[in-house]
Amino acid sequence: MPSSPTPALTRSPDALLATSTRNGLIECRYYGSVVVLGPTGDVLFDVGSATDAVYGRSSNKPLQAVAMLRAGVTLDDRQLALATASHSGSREHLDVVMSTLRAAGLTEAALRNVAARPLGAPEALEFARSGEKPSALTMNCSGKHAAMLATCVKNGWDTLSYLDPTNPLQALVTEVVEELAGETSTTIGVDGCGAPAHALSLRGLARAFSRIMRGDDRSAEGRVVAAIRRHPDLVGGRGRDVTRLLQAEPTWIAKDGADGVFAAALPDGTAVAVKISDGSAVVRVPVLLGALVAAGVGVDGEAESLMSVMVTGGGQPVGELRSVLTVLQR
Repeated sequence: MPSSPTPALTRSPDALLATSTRNGLIECRYYGSVVVLGPTGDVLFDVGSATDAVYGRSSNKPLQAVAMLRAGVTLDDRQLALATASHSGSREHLDVVMSTLRAAGLTEAALRNVAARPLGAPEALEFARSGEKPSALTMNCSGKHAAMLATCVKNGWDTLSYLDPTNPLQALVTEVVEELAGETSTTIGVDGCGAPAHALSLRGLARAFSRIMRGDDRSAEGRVVAAIRRHPDLVGGRGRDVTRLLQAEPTWIAKDGADGVFAAALPDGTAVAVKISDGSAVVRVPVLLGALVAAGVGVDGEAESLMSVMVTGGGQPVGELRSVLTVLQR
């Protein structure tokens, strides 16, 4: 019997978000979608397909961390920062992940995320020289998985099936993700690490970051904000765009996601979410900052240096990668 045809996957047209130039010639064009929401949820700037569903990937981790805290998991600020992290795999990162497991009475063997080498470039080089084998611990999502396991232990939920969407933990995560985003997740896929991956619109993702930022200091949301602010080095790592942005803007929260996703919120609740259509990571932060400028929010201080990326030739500057959104400033 022939199988049913697969429905066509359609998306709204993406917009030109950035270009890179080399010796005066445009070499690359980057397309995608971006939205900026004001503190009350009003749309300040919106281009591309910001109402279509995308996988937030690891940008969803702060939302998942809120769910785990609401379930009563006990994490200190460093462990909570690692729960929101796509960590680079430094010794410090791995030590904090292990501390989360040990506090729950578990070992590395309990992790069910895929094995991988460290994500950070310096850490990956050091790892290769050491001759170690990729493991679940060195995979960049291990902090989230350790926290998920600790949440299950706290509540008496099954740890072997903690990644199953029907596990009480994942059912709660879905509920909280949808509550914060203010919309239903149209699709729940499987992330690269093996955990459920919730699809949301960029507006929903930005709305969730705004709500987390505006949470009371004593709430689960407030705790996530404090952990990210206090430990930007744990949320990413040396040289990573998310850590550099958090260090440049220490009152913000931000989280990178695989395949060109990035989200951030400012202290007043203004929030921005980005999806680069071809999955490019290098352009995410310039686009995010360019969108804020286009929305009239403005960017200054150390963050201004992140609005462009130098293009080199023969070791010398010959061009730059920069968002084109600033020309759309209202």
